Amino acid sequence: MIADLPPGLILILGALVAPVIPAGLRRFYILALPMLALWQLLALPAGVHGQVEMFGQMLIFLRVDPLAEAFGIIFLIAAFIAAIYGWHEEEALQHVSALIYAGAAVGAVFAGDLVTLFIFWELTAIASVFLIWARRTERAYWSGMRYLVIQIGSGVILLAGIVLHYHATGSIAFGALGLSSPATALIFIAFGIKCAFPLLHNWLQDSYPEATVFGAVVLSAFTTKMAVYALARGFAGTEILIWIGAVMTVFPIFYAVIEDDLRRVLAYSLNIQLGFMVVGVGIGTELALNGAVAHAFTHILYKALLFMSIGAVLYRTGTAKASELGGLWKSMPMTAVFCLVGCASISAVPLFSGFVSKSLILSAAGKGGHLIPWLMLLTASAGVLAYSALKIPFFAFFAHDSGKRPAEAPASMLIAMGLAAVLSVGIGVWPAGLHALLPFPVDYHTYTASHVLTQMQLLLFGALGFAVLMRNRLYPHQLPATNLDSDWLYRRVCPAVLRFARDMVRRAHGNVLRRVGVRLQRFIATVYRHHGPQGALARTWPAGSMVLWVAVLLCITLIFSYVE
Repeated sequence: MIADLPPGLILILGALVAPVIPAGLRRFYILALPMLALWQLLALPAGVHGQVEMFGQMLIFLRVDPLAEAFGIIFLIAAFIAAIYGWHEEEALQHVSALIYAGAAVGAVFAGDLVTLFIFWELTAIASVFLIWARRTERAYWSGMRYLVIQIGSGVILLAGIVLHYHATGSIAFGALGLSSPATALIFIAFGIKCAFPLLHNWLQDSYPEATVFGAVVLSAFTTKMAVYALARGFAGTEILIWIGAVMTVFPIFYAVIEDDLRRVLAYSLNIQLGFMVVGVGIGTELALNGAVAHAFTHILYKALLFMSIGAVLYRTGTAKASELGGLWKSMPMTAVFCLVGCASISAVPLFSGFVSKSLILSAAGKGGHLIPWLMLLTASAGVLAYSALKIPFFAFFAHDSGKRPAEAPASMLIAMGLAAVLSVGIGVWPAGLHALLPFPVDYHTYTASHVLTQMQLLLFGALGFAVLMRNRLYPHQLPATNLDSDWLYRRVCPAVLRFARDMVRRAHGNVLRRVGVRLQRFIATVYRHHGPQGALARTWPAGSMVLWVAVLLCITLIFSYVE
């Protein structure tokens, strides 16, 4: 392989060729690209490669180290699984967008400087929005527009931070930054937007559920985890991230419980799982950073599995609403089984991948003495069972019989789900395989009695709470309704404020015009009164009077001349 060829560039350049390849061969070509890029990644030696001088600065397109490698490997695995899942998609647009999007995310994790990071940062936004627009509904169009504004806005803030940082330090190196200046604060905010920090998060719930079946799976893998990587690279050990992440794990639980759209439930769940990663980055120890990277790795797999299973339901039934589903296990048993595997993984059931990664973060929080965040993480770990692991399969496959008897998911979807499920179980059974990919040496035993017992207690109490609520009909009814979230501020309040300001300006403008009109009319009337046919200045004056006035003016002029 070419030593200086970035793996992400293989996907990006390969995507540009895909539309001209005949449809029959295109599917195999799209499958081959992630495999080729993964082969290139694994063959790369550690160090800095792919340097290009531009505008007097050295841009580094390929910095290979354990942190970048771990994210690069899982991104390419996710791209391969998504390509299998989208095998049935004949539209080239979605495949091209997905490949460029994945390639840009891979490019970002290997970027060695902030300018290169910015280039790929913006490319992910531009490429991914087409996965939303490809659904071709009015809701998808406007959701995509909001998504694009927010994502591009994140890039603009990032660029402003880079410019200020370069002006202050003379460096564009992408390394440990810390919250030490206004420049790094802007960069931190840019990362936070894409990581869906609280109050900056709702672009995720607004856009992902509006994407196509294939697009939602792809979207779930890259943008937010790219942001987690950026935080781990630039802001590891930043204490405020502990509290931001802890809040992220707790506040969306309520929304996930009451939400009717199961893909939106998964979007809220995604936000909660990101909180675990952010806490790990904030703690900043080797154990915590290993946990953050491990959780990003496992989360991409099981979250994609859940989006794939609910996507298959949407593909076959035309809906992902909990209020319209139920009893699908009878006709979609394999999809139901794969969904249960994803739910077991996200709930951190022992022998599934989530248990391996979450235990690292929980242990790091406990050993670091972060008691309140640790308790918040435990609460979220118990809550995940009620809002996701039990709710999604229960209402989609096992609740009241909706009468729908769709066909099982297409074979390509089942293969993709099966591959993600095997990897999720494999990591749970053999944690050492994942530990070998982490950026720091791992001296940690996953399956100790205390870890397993604590997690099983959380799961049992979570299941008991769900059962009690369902039996006593206290669990929120799944109703087709719109739930208000922070997006209410920019979707309702901001437009209302702008309309109010517009009306105020219009009224002020009208008042000014009226006052000017009245004064202009008065001026015209005054001029007409003096210069009109009957005005004093329009009358005929005797010659003698005019001579007198000329003499007076001449005298005044002479007096002034004499005075001077």
